[in-house]
Amino acid sequence: MYIAVPESGDEDIAKLNEAITALVEKGGGSVAVQDGWGRRRLAYPIKKKTEGYYVLLEISGSGQEIAELERRFRVNDMVMRYLTVRVDEDRKSAAKKQAKRDKRKNNNGAAGSGSGAAEAGTDQQA
Repeated sequence: MYIAVPESGDEDIAKLNEAITALVEKGGGSVAVQDGWGRRRLAYPIKKKTEGYYVLLEISGSGQEIAELERRFRVNDMVMRYLTVRVDEDRKSAAKKQAKRDKRKNNNGAAGSGSGAAEAGTDQQA
């Protein structure tokens, strides 16, 4: 994710996004998601500015193109802030947890239906 200066126009942001996409693809990666959030209010002033143009990018690839991308963000005057987050390990652990939940749900669903019927029968006798 990066935040560009609010004075930048849509065409400037589009050019920057095209340059980022070209840089990542040149390095062997790919841009999976490119989501422009538009101008938003900042949580705190940055360089005496209270708004910024937010752009979220999801990039797949090795670390080489990410390192080059961060270097270019640091020297680009249009970019006020940027944040890089690695999500592949988080997604793997989330997938494992989801699989475990699904397995537990299936096991409890099968066992729960049998015991539920027995409980219903004891309620009728009482």
